Amino acid sequence: MSGDPDQEYFADGMVEEIITALSRIRWLFVIARNSSFTYKGHSVDVKQVGRELGVRYVLEGSVRKAGQRVRITGQLIDAVTGAHLWADRFDGSLEDVFELQDKVAVTVAGIVEPTLQAAEIRHSMGRPTNDLTAYDLYLRAIPHVHAHGKDGMIEALGLLGEAIEGDPQYGLALSLAALCRADLHVAGWASDVESNRCNGLELARRALGIAGDDPAVLSRAAYALGCLDEDITTAIALADQSLELNPSFASGWVNSGWLRLWAGQADTAIEHFLTGTRLNPRAPSPAASLGIGIGHFFARRFAEAEVALHRSLQLFPGWVGPYRWLASCYAHMGRLDEARAMVAGLRGATSDVGLTAKRYRNLEHRELYLSGLRLAAGEAT
Repeated sequence: MSGDPDQEYFADGMVEEIITALSRIRWLFVIARNSSFTYKGHSVDVKQVGRELGVRYVLEGSVRKAGQRVRITGQLIDAVTGAHLWADRFDGSLEDVFELQDKVAVTVAGIVEPTLQAAEIRHSMGRPTNDLTAYDLYLRAIPHVHAHGKDGMIEALGLLGEAIEGDPQYGLALSLAALCRADLHVAGWASDVESNRCNGLELARRALGIAGDDPAVLSRAAYALGCLDEDITTAIALADQSLELNPSFASGWVNSGWLRLWAGQADTAIEHFLTGTRLNPRAPSPAASLGIGIGHFFARRFAEAEVALHRSLQLFPGWVGPYRWLASCYAHMGRLDEARAMVAGLRGATSDVGLTAKRYRNLEHRELYLSGLRLAAGEAT
């Protein structure tokens, strides 16, 4: 939009970078560069584009340059209804054009993925239940998993079980079920702890057996294996492989952050949680906030830990983690009344206060957490 045709190469390069980044998201069907470029410079009807290319969504945008500054805009549109799903703009400097292109491409891909997933969930929820495929069952399970409540987690496992029964080779369903089993283990919600743990490990291993190069399957399986007391080094390697395949995978960065926490790498964990948050800025992650709080807690930055943990509690009122860690944090800060209140809230959510924490391999970190929680729980009894 600068009016200078000689600058067209910059917009073309930007489009190519975004196409490449989106193509790394394995569940997306992304039209190649040459087909997309046939619409360049024309005023087009998005619905017509959707029909001609056989796609449901269209990402369009513009580049405006002025001196050494550039503004890039983008909007995501449902090509069937014409509805706008997302729009934003990015401002930057041309001092390092390639770094700017990478930043925009990764950010757009990180935002587009969860936006499209949410749209697909809405489409699935509107379909008649007697027509559901394994994919529909999988999509129906996702909101229950994200709610992080006991009933929802159990409902999600039921839906995923049906999906797996329909397609035993469905890696996404297997890996999400493994993640659910891991979270039931953490919360103390499993009726049979050892059976739940073994089921989670089996699901994760089955998912890995057919994962191929699917980043989501690799990341979720890594999370489950690391949580359920498998070799943490192997789990981290799987998470790293996932992020190499899709650097824009926001949830993958969050899962990697948890693995780093469990391995005792608090500062690296915080970096990974923050990366996941930057890639999905419009949907704050309670899990990332919780992980950031725990990272600061292990570094004995209790005031910073409190802020992040409290944010997680506000976003995550049904999950046990924020209560446990705030109780321990307040106890170490000498605020025992608040610590007791957290333990009381915790006991309303689970019978497992959390006085075992084997997934935290660093013994100093584990004892710091448990000593505070024991103090808070002892004061509450």
